[in-house]
Amino acid sequence: MSPRKKLKELVQARRGVIVPGAFNALSAKVIEDLGFEAIYVTGAGVTNMWFGMPDQGFMGLAEIADHTARIRDAVNVPLLVDADTGFGNALNVIHTVRTLERAGADCIQLEDQVAPKRCGHFSGKEVISTEEAVNKIKAAVDARRDADLMIMARTDAAATLGFEAAVERAQKFAEAGADILFVEAVTQADEVRALPQRLPQPQLMNMVIGGRTPIFNAQQLGELGYGIVLYANAALQGAVMGMQKALTVLRDEKEVQEASGLVTPFAERQRLVGKPEWDALEKRYT
Repeated sequence: MSPRKKLKELVQARRGVIVPGAFNALSAKVIEDLGFEAIYVTGAGVTNMWFGMPDQGFMGLAEIADHTARIRDAVNVPLLVDADTGFGNALNVIHTVRTLERAGADCIQLEDQVAPKRCGHFSGKEVISTEEAVNKIKAAVDARRDADLMIMARTDAAATLGFEAAVERAQKFAEAGADILFVEAVTQADEVRALPQRLPQPQLMNMVIGGRTPIFNAQQLGELGYGIVLYANAALQGAVMGMQKALTVLRDEKEVQEASGLVTPFAERQRLVGKPEWDALEKRYT
């Protein structure tokens, strides 16, 4: 089964499959190695880890396409790709969808914020008109060359226009052809519980560690009917803490031993990046 068909199957099962975010190829390999069934290529993570900057619209299409292509080469599981606002108007969305489809995306996420966008859990968000947002989703649906490529429509309207307005927008996105719906940054547990009953398409619920949405267990969310439970930056936050811990010991004690429990062993690092396979290829071609 192709990754795109597999992703459709996962989403339509509505069992709350956990999808962690990857910010580069190695993080994607770790996610796949641990048995997760799909990966989210996170715009916030790429911006934080690639630029060392906050998620406030600094990433462009070239950066996310490059990361998607590198991650696609590194793993076999389905990829959901964060395309922010589509990097412009409906015509830019067409170009974005075609570029990311070529790069290996199995699902492309588009949101309705005013550009430059910002993290869904930051203050100061604004959204474009419903008409413009719907037309961008229509453009995305029409632009895909493979019918199995999924389009995920995200609305950030809950923060500025209220929960009911966000539900209404998401409904219109479904009518425009979106395959997955994503109502971002709801703040009440009752809203989390209500969404699967209010909207027809499979949905993603974003669990931002430290964010505005109350954290639900993924099993609970699956029982509610969510297709995807997103942890976009759990790997990033864990990696940063790991770096801080290991480097603090190095700074204070002037050394770090492999047995410290602070670092991945050398052999494990080589396994994750596929050195045994590359060694076999070297023997084959020499």
